Amino acid sequence: MTATDERGNPVTTPIRIAALYRFAHFDDPPAIRAVITGWCAELGMRGTLLLAREGINGTISGTEAAVEALVARLRTLPGCAGLEVKYAWAQAHPFGKMKVKVKREIVTMNAGELDPAHNAGLYVEPQDWNALIADPETILIDTRNDYEVSVGTFAGAIDPKIRTFSEFPGWFAREKKRWAEEGRAAPKVAMFCTGGIRCEKSTALAREMGVEEVYHLKGGILKYLEEIPENQSLWQGNCFVFDERVSVKHGLAASGDTMCEECGWPFGAEDDHDCAGNEGKKKPPRRAAESF
Repeated sequence: MTATDERGNPVTTPIRIAALYRFAHFDDPPAIRAVITGWCAELGMRGTLLLAREGINGTISGTEAAVEALVARLRTLPGCAGLEVKYAWAQAHPFGKMKVKVKREIVTMNAGELDPAHNAGLYVEPQDWNALIADPETILIDTRNDYEVSVGTFAGAIDPKIRTFSEFPGWFAREKKRWAEEGRAAPKVAMFCTGGIRCEKSTALAREMGVEEVYHLKGGILKYLEEIPENQSLWQGNCFVFDERVSVKHGLAASGDTMCEECGWPFGAEDDHDCAGNEGKKKPPRRAAESF
């Protein structure tokens, strides 16, 4: 099969890219780091993998055979048989070298000990998502950062207006208190993010804080845009991604959005972009652990 890029064009010197994550329980992350580092050296991999007691997250690149081999080996790690992986092609390696790091969290939330591996919300398939969020009793929350939401979101979603994911716990605690004051002691909450990792952690936070009925979009926005036809979609705008495409639209084709050289925020080709109000705000990184 001929490799093609996200626009369907043939890739003449194909490099396989895999963005992956899995919440698990690693008793000894440094020992696992040593094993993975050896695998990556053997297979000639490049990229970054983050390890923590809560699991693994990162992006790798290599030949198709090497990437497939590494993914297969990663699935043998404790709790990683269900490793979530998204693939793409590139003309050349997007990374200069391979780094395997041990961190406190695989996606930084600073919310203490959570257990996304066993206490996350209920998955909702893209085909069932519209019915859930169309329910007037559902509280729909976009868990992404402000610059991501500015490019596109689901109709009716609450924008927490956070600059980093670590601001989400404080925002959610305030929001939950407001629901209680309004008499919504047992709300039905649905959350979504780019590819799944942040909403697994945010729904685990919600459950830890006593919200029992909480859901999240399986595969994230990217899976929804890949599987749901545009004429049936409740998505508005484009989806910000942490790579050279800036954002994607339905079918995961590049949208044509770009990044402002002054303020660093994304904007559309037809937008009348104004940097006013973006001064001092967090600039979007081009690649991040939050890419899921």
